Amino acid sequence: MQLRLDALEPHLAKGLAPLYVVYGDEHLLAQEACDRIRAAARAAGFTERSVFTVERSFDWSTLLGASQSMSLFGDRQLVELRIPSGKPGKEGADALKTLAASTNPDVLTLVTLPRLDAATQKSAWFTALADAGAALRIDPVERAQLPNWVAQRLAQQGQRVAPGEDGKRALQFVAERVEGNLLAAHQEIQKLGLLYPEGVLSFEQIHDAVLNVARYDVFKLNEAMLAGDVGRLGRMLDGLKGEGEAAVLVLWALTEELRTLLRIKRGAAAGKPLAMLLRENRVWGPRERLVGPALSRATEAVLEEGLTLAAALDRQVKGLTGSVPGGRKRDALPPDPWDGLFELAALVAAPGKRHARSRRPAA
Repeated sequence: MQLRLDALEPHLAKGLAPLYVVYGDEHLLAQEACDRIRAAARAAGFTERSVFTVERSFDWSTLLGASQSMSLFGDRQLVELRIPSGKPGKEGADALKTLAASTNPDVLTLVTLPRLDAATQKSAWFTALADAGAALRIDPVERAQLPNWVAQRLAQQGQRVAPGEDGKRALQFVAERVEGNLLAAHQEIQKLGLLYPEGVLSFEQIHDAVLNVARYDVFKLNEAMLAGDVGRLGRMLDGLKGEGEAAVLVLWALTEELRTLLRIKRGAAAGKPLAMLLRENRVWGPRERLVGPALSRATEAVLEEGLTLAAALDRQVKGLTGSVPGGRKRDALPPDPWDGLFELAALVAAPGKRHARSRRPAA
C-alpha cells in the first residue's frame, strides 16, 4: 500500500507492516521516516539489525538468507536494504519479488531508494514490495510550502512567530535563507530552539540567528521566473553565481523556458486548448499552474525579444566576438553576463518594467 508521510505515525501506532519502502531525494525527511520505523521496530522487539547496501556484484543470496534466518539468540531482526542507484538489475528484481512474496514474522524489512521515475514505480519488483507492505514517497518541500514547514518545525520545539504580518515576514525570511537545503534548514531551526526559550520569536531574533544556507537549483529558477517573483530571481541568480554554476547552463534553462512559452502562446492563439499544449510541451508539476499567469503577462513580442536577448547573451557567455544577433548593440548588454541573465528572466517575470541589475530588488 502507498502511505503518506503524515500518516506514518498513526500507522505505526496501530502496528507494523512486514515490509517498508522509503523512496525520494529529500534526505532529511527520508532519514526521519526511517528513524521512526526503526524506533517502532525496536519497541516491537526487533532488536537485531542487518544492513545491506547494493553495489556492483552484490550477492543477493545473502539478503534472501538473512530475511529467512532465525537469530541465534531468538531476537527478532530488522533487515535494511539500501539501493542508492534505484536500479536493482534483473537478478535484483527477481530477488526483491522473492523477498516480497516470503513472509517471516521474526523479520522486518526496510528498503530505501532514491527518487523513482514513473516507469520504475510501475515495475513488477517495486509493485511487489509496495503490495507486501507500505511504500512512503518522500516529496521535496516546495518553495511555496516552506514557510508553513518552518512554522510546523518551530511548533515542535515550542516556538512560534508573532501573529499577523510580522510573523509572515519572519517565516518568509527564514524560507529565503534556507531554500533548497532542508537539512540545513532543520539545523537553523534547532539553533533557534537552543538560543531562545519557548514562546514567540520576534523578527529581530530570527534575523540575527538564521544564516543564509540556501542552495539553488537551476531549474527552480524557471519557476521563479514564471511566478513573477523578481526578488527571488535576484537571490537565486546571486546564489547560483556564488556556488560556481555555469552561466551557459543557466542561460540554456531560461532560453528553453522562453521557447516553451512562445510555442504555447502561438498554439493558444491558433485555438488549441491549453491543457493539450501543456502536455505536448511536457509541462507538469509546479510549472503547470504557473504557465497560465506567465502567458497572461508576457506578449508574443516580449517572448521574441527575450529570445533575441538570449542569442546575444549566448555569444557573450561563450566569449565570442562579432555581430550580435537580432540587431542588438553589443554595448547594450550588461558587462557581467549574470546581469544579462537577470534582465532576461525579468522580461517574463515583470514584462511591463525594465529591471536593470543595479536596480533589482535587494536579496
